[in-house]
Amino acid sequence: MRHLHIDLQQSAAADVYLLTAEELAGQAGHREIAAWVLETRAWDVLTAGDFQQALQLSQQAQAIAPRGSSALIQATAQEGRAWARLGDRTHTSEVLGRVERLTANRPAPEHPEHHYQYDPAKVRSYTATTLAWSGDPAAETVAREVITELEADGARPRRVASAQLDLGLALLAAKKPDEAAAAASQAIRSGRIVASNWWRAREVMAGVQRSGVHQARSLREEYEAFRPQLEV
Repeated sequence: MRHLHIDLQQSAAADVYLLTAEELAGQAGHREIAAWVLETRAWDVLTAGDFQQALQLSQQAQAIAPRGSSALIQATAQEGRAWARLGDRTHTSEVLGRVERLTANRPAPEHPEHHYQYDPAKVRSYTATTLAWSGDPAAETVAREVITELEADGARPRRVASAQLDLGLALLAAKKPDEAAAAASQAIRSGRIVASNWWRAREVMAGVQRSGVHQARSLREEYEAFRPQLEV
């Protein structure tokens, strides 16, 4: 429920769930729930732009998460994304390597849509996002591969939209703003970008506008037409 409220940008309700989980984890001595609380906070502040705090919270989550737990993997992935946003490619690459080792030979969960049961299939999507955020040229290839895989599966339309935004950001870094506009347009028109993730579409759109390509105007129009009412 906490993540649902975050997606809907209902901060007050989300905080109530998180504080309750934190209190129950403390009373029960449940380290994994406590780690998930910290990881969720890391994700929240990361999307809000506080990358240093996101880094610290994700590292704190890893410190208390049980060995081999889903919380440990997710918190490690969040650390990588925080390093990417801080512009540190060396640490970003090191953390991506750790995530790969943690998920190697890990079986798919019975319910992969369950947020608190880590799905190894997400690794490639997380890698594409992290590389795109760090400005790594490899992001374009990985993002394209992720989109191809997800579209073939047909069961993860929100992940496809996110991967298209990753591709758009990677294409901007590669000085291909016209292609970036096309990728962002597909993501926006899909209607699969939740309010809490809309800032990523805004980021690509702003980059396309700065480039001055003629597609910038139509992308802006699509952005305004599809923008969730809850987006701020």
